[in-house]
Formats: sequence, structure tokens, C-alpha cells
Amino acid sequence: MKLICVGRNYVEHIRELNNEQPDDPVIFMKPETAIPLKNEPFFYPDFSNDVHHEVEILVKINRVGKNIDEKFAHKYYDEIGVGIDFTARDVQSKLKAKGLPWELAKGFNGSAPISQFVPKTDFPDLQNVNFRLDVNGATRQQGNTSLMLFKIDYLISFVSRYFLLQQGDILFTGTPKGVGPVQVGDRLTAYIEDRPMLTFDVK
Repeated sequence: MKLICVGRNYVEHIRELNNEQPDDPVIFMKPETAIPLKNEPFFYPDFSNDVHHEVEILVKINRVGKNIDEKFAHKYYDEIGVGIDFTARDVQSKLKAKGLPWELAKGFNGSAPISQFVPKTDFPDLQNVNFRLDVNGATRQQGNTSLMLFKIDYLISFVSRYFLLQQGDILFTGTPKGVGPVQVGDRLTAYIEDRPMLTFDVK
């Protein structure tokens, strides 16, 4: 399984971090070990003092493919979910300042909690899906897939030019504005529309 992640895919999030808007999707990877064990909390890492939540819509790949034409990309997934791309922002800032890769800040153990997946047919239009993250009962992030710079089918086509997509691979499609720090003791709940999909504690 590969966790393929898209950065800078929502304009307001790009602005809140003072990043440049990309001409092509920004892609990075997380290892499978970034997924916490079932029902496991998120354990705050000892190498960071500034871990941020980034809620994202997920797509699970259901068949093998490479060099996929965008018009056929919809055939390569039939389920979506929601997940958190935890980011050690202080570590990432140091790495970015030196022009180094982000993996230490993005791919650490437990940094990718994911929900169960539901049929995409549950949603009339995948490019008009609301999702959000609540922390301790208060909404921190709200997004809609219509605001993506690069849509799901384009992302699948783009990524498949570089990586062979395999059954079970998960695509993180980017986070909307509102990212911020979490603290030990927080409880996070992620929703698709008004359906709670993922709940866990920070330990």
C-alpha cells in the first residue's frame, strides 16, 4: 500500500501558509506505518512542539493502472473516506528552509489516521462534497471538494504517470484552510457531509 499525498490543493490553505500556488500537483508520500493501528490514539511525537491537523478527503484505488487517461480515472476508485495528514510544522519549516524533503515532518509513525471507506455512489457529485474536522466539539476546518485546484480524476491521471497505482493505494487529496495545532488531550472527529467518519484522541 502507498499513501500518496497532495499538497497545496486549496487556494485558501496555500495563502494561510504563504506558499506559492503550484502549476502542477505537489506530491509527497507517507509510508504505510503512518496509519495508526485500529482504534489507536494519535501519540504526540517527542521531536516536535507544533503538530498540525490537516483534514483531507481520501480516495482508495481499486485496480492496477499507470498512465491513466483522465477520462478513465473514475474507473480506478469506487470508495472515498476522510483522514488527517498530521504535520510536524516546526520540523517541516526547518526542512523547507534548507530545500530538503518533507518526509520527517509528514511520514512519521501514526501521522495518517484514516476512516473507513464508503461507496462514492453515496454522493451525487464527488466535486461537491462537504467535509470538516472538529476538535473538542468545535469546528476547526471546513472544506468542499469543489474548491480543489486539481480535481480527483486529474490527480489520479497525474500520479499514474510517475507511480504504478495498485489496489489498496490511498490518495490524500489536499487540505482546506484552517490547519492548526493539536494538543495532548484533544479529541478529533472528522466528517464527510454530516456523517462522523473518524474519531480519536491525542495522547
